[in-house]
Amino acid sequence: MNLKTILTGATLALGVAVSAQANEVVKAGFIYVGVPGDGGWTYEHDQSRQAVEAYFGDEVETTYVESVPEGPDAERVMTQMALTGVDIIFTTSFGYMEATNNVAAKFPNVKFEHATGFMRNTPNVSTYSARFYEGRAVIGTIAGRMTKSNKIGYIGSFPIPEVIRGINSSYLSAKKVNPDVEMKVVWVYTWFDPAKEADAAQALIDDGVDVILQHTDSTAPLAKAADAGGVIGFGQASDMAAYAPAPRVSSIIDNWAPYYIQRVQDVMDGTWESTDTWDGISTGMVKIGDITDAVPADVKAEAMDLIAQMKAGTFSPFTGPINKQDGSVWLADGEVADDGTLAGMNFYVEGIVGDIPN
Repeated sequence: MNLKTILTGATLALGVAVSAQANEVVKAGFIYVGVPGDGGWTYEHDQSRQAVEAYFGDEVETTYVESVPEGPDAERVMTQMALTGVDIIFTTSFGYMEATNNVAAKFPNVKFEHATGFMRNTPNVSTYSARFYEGRAVIGTIAGRMTKSNKIGYIGSFPIPEVIRGINSSYLSAKKVNPDVEMKVVWVYTWFDPAKEADAAQALIDDGVDVILQHTDSTAPLAKAADAGGVIGFGQASDMAAYAPAPRVSSIIDNWAPYYIQRVQDVMDGTWESTDTWDGISTGMVKIGDITDAVPADVKAEAMDLIAQMKAGTFSPFTGPINKQDGSVWLADGEVADDGTLAGMNFYVEGIVGDIPN
């Protein structure tokens, strides 16, 4: 066998290997804290998973495990998923943070993407989140304009910075357009529990609230608002359009699909890197659902203008002057909160009554 034959054969073999590698299916796994049918948080993550399948076709396979509790069991589920040969795992709840990093350390060849967290202990972990507080500025504005009782209720899941930011942003925006507004917060210590969410909504309604905001995942608060009559609410994480035009008068929509598609593409291209992503209205990761005709035209126009300003990057809901709850100055006039402070927010702004639970 001469050298030319050897080189030709080697080239062909290399070509087959490269072709096989190029055609190899990328496997993406998803860990859900709730169920895709929750109509909110997990629903949107699963819609985005399906968008990945639709975009890549036969080039990708996806799998998911639903209703995984935040805690030790999450680590077991992630380990089992990693052992199946997946290339990338999206862990879609804040409470998965430690488990994600622990499992990632054991599987350095698997990429891990953790939603809403801040910990990256290994080079195969990335974090991603959305500036939900921008969306809450929009619905807070609508809430402040539309409340008749001047009492707005907020159903909080867990007292973590993400949720506290949302409460503060909603209140500041409502207060800006309605100085008489009050906000009552009820903590339910769950992301998804329709019964607890319904009880919280009812307690707020019984207390005279006529607008309900939520940082929980089910449609139960909207159902209670519908039963009460005269109470409005907003879709959370997904559109929840089944309750439109009222009580659901608009919504905050988490749009994860472009991010998921890009990160899977990065794995395919071999360009995936460990990063922190925090995007909002300007990139479309946070979207505002249809504002229904139940909202007066002037209020809708005000909300749309606010959206336009945030798309252009010319407005932040955390622009001073803003004091902390104890009256101390947080932001001077015209000062804008930096991302570091927002990421670790653990205080209420002035005007919100009650304490943040430990």
